[in-house]
Amino acid sequence: MGQKAATTSLRAGLRKSILTSLIIGLAVVIAISLFSDLRAVGNDLLTFDWALLPLILVGTVINYWLRWLKWDYYLRYLKLDRDIDRSTSGLIFTAGLVMSVTPGKMGEVLKSFLLRQRNGTPISRSAPIVLAERLTDGIAMLLLMGLGLTLYPPARPLFVILVLLTIIGIIIVQRQTLALAIIRMIARLPLGQRLAPRLETIYTTTAQLLHWRILLISTVISVVSWGFECLAFFWVLMGVGSTPSWLLLLQATFIFAASTLFGLVSFLPGGLGASEVSSVGLLLALVGLSASAATTATIVIRFCTLWFGVLLGVIALAWLSRYTGTLREQDDLASLSDASEVL
Repeated sequence: MGQKAATTSLRAGLRKSILTSLIIGLAVVIAISLFSDLRAVGNDLLTFDWALLPLILVGTVINYWLRWLKWDYYLRYLKLDRDIDRSTSGLIFTAGLVMSVTPGKMGEVLKSFLLRQRNGTPISRSAPIVLAERLTDGIAMLLLMGLGLTLYPPARPLFVILVLLTIIGIIIVQRQTLALAIIRMIARLPLGQRLAPRLETIYTTTAQLLHWRILLISTVISVVSWGFECLAFFWVLMGVGSTPSWLLLLQATFIFAASTLFGLVSFLPGGLGASEVSSVGLLLALVGLSASAATTATIVIRFCTLWFGVLLGVIALAWLSRYTGTLREQDDLASLSDASEVL
């Protein structure tokens, strides 16, 4: 397999992933629209206050910008930024958004592949950045969800479980003896000897990123960044006719954070189905919207966040492919090999 074949294979895989997710996403939209009365949803979309769309997209873009700052902070903290200027860092981060429709968003390890192409950083060294991003995003969502937990008591058990799992995971990572013992156990399994060295590299890097000071800084960035998407959802609810108030902002924050978390823990591509259904259900239960208005609000926020990000990712990936070079052929092939083993 040459470089051209490797690149063709990667692009084919990306196209297949995006196309599959688009089909699933369209099916979800049709399903919830039929449930809510397709004609009523169409009417609500026509009467939506589209003058709010720029504000909604600004909230989304600020979220992406702050999350890029976190990615770049991690990159430079680990000293993996050789030959990577700020613009290239931004393009790599944005290109990773194209994989937001993968299970748990872990396909965003594409960023590690792109970084490997440009400065030779092993994927096993940079992939923990993606893990740390997902963890701090999850913590931020839990904190935002916690703000409105009194609004929906049935969500408390899941909230407590997720908080406990997060704390346990952080403790395990920060206890080097325990983590290395687990890796040694894995090494005894079939194919474990091949996997263990990479896991040790991933663990070492992850432990650096989960140092309490780094964890605190990155979590604060995550809370602020995702807070802007909660604000975007607040504007969406205004767009379907809800009266602006502090209560509506709190409800928007809780519902957006909760539905995003439900989608994340479902491990469905992009949380497709889980996020939409939970969002509609919570809007019906907490805000008192009609089924069609709740469906309309959910469709708009998903297109202005998830699918808008995928579109930006496609543009950034095309830009990188056209205007930046790659390493020699064996490096490109090693990248693909590393990616398959890490994932």
